Amino acid sequence: MRSETGRMLKKLLIAVVFSMAFGYIESAVVVYLRALFHPNGFSFPMQVFDATPEGKRLVLTEVGREAATLVLIFTAAWLFGNSLQERIAYFLIIFAVWDIFYYVWLKVLLDWPASLLEWDILFLIPVGWASPVLYPVLVSVAMFAFAVAILHRCTHGRPLVVTPADWLGWLVSLLVIVVSFCLGGTHITEPNYTQYFHWPLFAAGFALGIAFCAKSLRTPARALGPA
Repeated sequence: MRSETGRMLKKLLIAVVFSMAFGYIESAVVVYLRALFHPNGFSFPMQVFDATPEGKRLVLTEVGREAATLVLIFTAAWLFGNSLQERIAYFLIIFAVWDIFYYVWLKVLLDWPASLLEWDILFLIPVGWASPVLYPVLVSVAMFAFAVAILHRCTHGRPLVVTPADWLGWLVSLLVIVVSFCLGGTHITEPNYTQYFHWPLFAAGFALGIAFCAKSLRTPARALGPA
């Protein structure tokens, strides 16, 4: 079992290094995007940057890049994991480390953000997402911790017992968090943009997700089998 733990830790380390490098690629792209779209500095409220045909083309290109990024994370997770639960765990780990180090590398490259309360555009699918940096980082930290717990249990032959209620709880949590980000993202060109990110809504979704993660981890383990 000690050798199994060693192999798990080695694979986890490789996944983390991969994700850190991937985060650098993401941040480098954003450095270029900011030079294109925000030559006078990146700040909120945002200017409308897709009003021209060229702007629309660049925005569509960025949407395609974001979709391709998700495909790459999913593909890497599939290769790292040996079962469904392990693959889900590696998806969460890669996404979380990629997201956190995206901000780490931006701090290195641009000395931004000045604080975790700086606003950022998070995603563009299906609409724009935006919020202070703190909130996606909180989600990523929780995802990483939960995913490592999943890997630990799988390595020791005790995969999670996941019920339909668990899946429903996580889905509702995800939807609530995404809605809170989208509410912030759809008003980023308005002077009072900060009023549209509802942190209590985010907190409700985040707390719900944490509660169902804790519930699944407390459930007695089943015998090792297909995850």
